[in-house]
Amino acid sequence: MRPVMKIAAVAALGSLALAGCGSKPSTGSSANASGGSATGTASGAKIKACMVLDTGGVDDRSFNQSSWAGMKASNKANPNISIKYVPSSSSSDYIPNLTKMASQNCDPVIAVGGLMSDSVKKTAKKYPKTHFAEIDSASVAKNDYGIQFNTAQAGFLAGYVAASMTKSGTVGTWGGLPIPPVTIYMDGYVEGVQYFNKKKNKKVKVLGWNEKSQKGTFSSSFTDQGKGKSITSSMVSQGADIVFPVAGGAGLGAGAAAQAANGKLSLIWVDTDGCESASQYCKYIITSATKNLSEGVQAYLSKASDGTFPSGNYIGTLKNDGVGLAPFHQFDSKVPSDLKSELKQVKADIISGKITMKSPSQPKA
Repeated sequence: MRPVMKIAAVAALGSLALAGCGSKPSTGSSANASGGSATGTASGAKIKACMVLDTGGVDDRSFNQSSWAGMKASNKANPNISIKYVPSSSSSDYIPNLTKMASQNCDPVIAVGGLMSDSVKKTAKKYPKTHFAEIDSASVAKNDYGIQFNTAQAGFLAGYVAASMTKSGTVGTWGGLPIPPVTIYMDGYVEGVQYFNKKKNKKVKVLGWNEKSQKGTFSSSFTDQGKGKSITSSMVSQGADIVFPVAGGAGLGAGAAAQAANGKLSLIWVDTDGCESASQYCKYIITSATKNLSEGVQAYLSKASDGTFPSGNYIGTLKNDGVGLAPFHQFDSKVPSDLKSELKQVKADIISGKITMKSPSQPKA
């Protein structure tokens, strides 16, 4: 189950953009930074692509980092695409940062995170000739492109893995904030556990999230690692031996909790392949529920440099490799071959529609 598309797949994503299926974001360096040295071949129009990051920083091991990585890869492949980013310390920075980028003749301006939706809408209206794109949000204006992901599907696979691998019969999940890009993962995770229970006649319990009531456990932060460790340790004390943190950099606290648990706790990472983005905790990470932010951004910028800014919305799914499950890395020998085969079938059944997601946070085409 490969989570990350090869660079060659970027071209395929680019063609999807023409049909209203779009792209995603990238990984980084310092504030207001420009891209590194470009080594590709310049082609198409010269564009100045700028990114407004959400809170957590460019090295958040999650959506900011992955989004900026796509920008850097685009610049490396095509020097005609110059890149720049500005960080946000809080939500009050959204409109000022978006305005700053648009007023500096950036085109396009890419916003990272669904929390910026209202800010993008207001700024896009103020700058109608500038192209905007937003990750984890539907298009909110004619000059805005929505880059979304049905991560309930990836979360479902993660939940199935957790239910299959738990020894205690209790697993957990918690989020950064109770917003759709977070709770959609948690919904899928719970559904995956429930599906396993039904298929195997088991009773694996999930701590931290009730899909029906949409209530659960949150750190109220994407950066507070201390809170992340505390929440995770609490779940361990309640019997959980596998936890799925959906909280960006705060999820590193779960890694610290796993380390302190001395082998009693395993994790499933989110957004990126945790063995790459949080490699210090790889020995505790069974797999990761991923969304291909970087490749999406590259596809979007590839079309933009050709002079064709995509319009409408892109939705990443298991079918188009927009979401997926990362390799098992150090857990590969511990994951039964039967489970690996089952996961292939579950993925196929989700793609075919035999298994349907119930999450109310799923993006709509």
